[in-house]
Formats: sequence, C-alpha cells, structure tokens
Amino acid sequence: MYAAAFSGSRPRHRAAAVLGALLVALLAAGCGGSTGTEPVWQPGAGAGAGSPVPAEADQPVQPVDESEKAISLAATGDVIMGNAPNRLPAGDGAGFFDDVKAALKGDLVMGNLEEPLTEDTGAGKCGPNPQNCYQFRAPPEYAAHLKDAGFQLLNQANNHGYDYGPKGYQNTQRALEEHGLEHTGAPDQITVVEVEGVTVAVAGFSSYVWSNSLVDIEAAKRVVAKAATMADLVVVQVHMGAEGADKSRVRPGTELFFGENRGDPIKFSHAVIDAGADLVVGHGPHVLRGMEFYRGRLIAYSLGNFAGGGKSLNSSGRLGWGGVLKVTLKPDGGFVGGTFTSTVMNGVGRPSIDRQHRGLGLVREVTGADFPRTGAKLDGAGRISAPTGA
Repeated sequence: MYAAAFSGSRPRHRAAAVLGALLVALLAAGCGGSTGTEPVWQPGAGAGAGSPVPAEADQPVQPVDESEKAISLAATGDVIMGNAPNRLPAGDGAGFFDDVKAALKGDLVMGNLEEPLTEDTGAGKCGPNPQNCYQFRAPPEYAAHLKDAGFQLLNQANNHGYDYGPKGYQNTQRALEEHGLEHTGAPDQITVVEVEGVTVAVAGFSSYVWSNSLVDIEAAKRVVAKAATMADLVVVQVHMGAEGADKSRVRPGTELFFGENRGDPIKFSHAVIDAGADLVVGHGPHVLRGMEFYRGRLIAYSLGNFAGGGKSLNSSGRLGWGGVLKVTLKPDGGFVGGTFTSTVMNGVGRPSIDRQHRGLGLVREVTGADFPRTGAKLDGAGRISAPTGA
C-alpha cells in the first residue's frame, strides 16, 4: 500500500541512514527515549512451555538494516481507454484492464495517461475540422477503471494532456483525486508518495508548456535536484522522442517530429540521473525502445503503447506492442532487480499479456544494438540485470 506524503524539504535516505545508525548507538548506550516507531523485537530463544516469557522491555533490540529494504516500482507506456463520445470500449470500459491486472502489481504502479478525463469543455484542440488532428478524452468516471487496474499514479506530461484545454486538464486531476489516484507532470510539480516506509518523488517532463520541460535540460536538472531533497527515491516520467513504427532506435542527438523538438533522449536521461534521478521511465514514440544503465540507474527509453481503447492508437505490428516494467530499488537508489512483461493491444485497443513475448524480443534486440556496453541484460523470461561495471 502507499500513502501520499507531504511536500517539502526531506533529506534523502542516505542521510536518514546515518541518523538511524546514530539512534541505534544511543539506544544501545541507554540514552534513547521513545522514537515514535515500534522497535523490532525477537522472542526469547529456547523458551519452553513452562518458561516465563520476558517482558518486551527486557528483549534485545534488533536494528533494521535499512540498506536491505527495497520497494517495487511498476510502469507502463501510453494509456488511452477510449475516445468520447463515440469510440468508447464495450460495457463502458468495465473490465478493460482485466487481462493485465496480474502484471500491474507493485508497491507503486504508474502509467502515462495520454488523454484527459473530462466532459467536452468546448476547447478541443482540433476544433470543428479534426482532419489530420488527433484529440482524445474519456469520461471522468473512467478514472475508476485505472484504480481497478491497480494504477496509483498517472503522468500528464505528454502531447495529449491539454487536448481539452486547462479546464480539461484540471478536470482530469479532479477525477483522479476523487478515486484516490496521484498525478504528476505540471510545471514545477513534484509528487511525493510514501510506499512501504520509503518516500518516492515523481516528476513528469515533456516538450510542452503544460509540463516540466524536456528541452530545457538545466531547468529539468533543477526540478530533479529539488525532488532529491524531498524523498528517498526520484522517478522521472518523460514523454520524449519522435513517433512511428520505425522509431525503435535510440541515437544521440535531438529528435524532431513534424517540426517539434521532442528532446535529446540520451542527453536528457543522463542529465537527470546526474541530478539525482534513480529511474527514468520513457514513452512517446508509440513503440518500444531499448534500456540502458547509467551510473547504476536504469533508463527505459520507451515502454510503447499499453492501451488504445476505441482504436485510438494504431495497433498494427510493433505499434501494438508494449509492456509492464517492474523495477525493485533500495531506498538509496541501488538496483536490486527488474522484469519486463510483454503486452499487446487487440483490434479495439484493449491490453492483454502477449504470450508470444514479441515486445521483449524487440527490447532485447534494440538494446543490444543501441547500447552494446551499457545496455540492460534481459533474459528470455524478461528478467533485467545490469551489465558488468554499470
């Protein structure tokens, strides 16, 4: 389970571990008072049925090794549940995510929400003639489907977050909050949640003015550096890169799409890790991309299309492949392990587990091609490990 944590300056776990060690030393010396948390007690060893049970105060304190604590973070790529009013899923979306719910398990489950959850605000970006223009929205009550699927935090930093203007954007936030879901992605927004006693700060980035900037890397570094003072772990959600079935490769340099600057994915990802990020979750190209490790931190350059209800997203070929990334991290950012589970959209855009593991095959292929030295190692079961020396 997770709970929202208060924003504000919080030391990272590295400093908290030092304080914890000092506290244990004081307790051992008999100097400590009540800490406000329950110590871990060990029952008396070898006590038989007739043996007296020592009082709690007489039992030894066993300090918790905070470095061994770890939490799992799960993430998907683009999520569209349908396009109101005429292209919504059957049954008004009930059970839309049923086939992938088992994969969406984690201490914190995140997705990139590629549409507003709003009624028509009258401010659709395509206007009355939507030829060669794409705008999406789903009813606000569809937030319940995200909650039912297991999502806990949704990113709004993408090119469709503002499809229905500021009111549609705010309506989306309200709909998510009414169902107990967190959101991130607005300018200067750092969302801090607490999961299993570990605080996680999440910030969303894109090349659009309604989000933290992907293009202004110095500004992005400042956001991440601030986030690193507020939580143990920092996750960057980023909508970056050109779109299309032929865009699975990651190469150095700026990517353009119809004249838009979609960022320099490698430069941006390395910079935010230098600033304090522990995990970078990419999406935007509508196709899977490779994964690499940089300074011991994992970068997933694109998790592809996860859901495109109402045929909102092209599901042909590799455009229909996505996945669920799950990463286990220590509170100091140390990588423990990870998995990638392949998913596929059916003909109407509903996500399901891909028993053919096509997405995994693609990720393994492009990772090896693009990052021969720093690429993540993915075995045939989707288990992720770091390369030697990463």
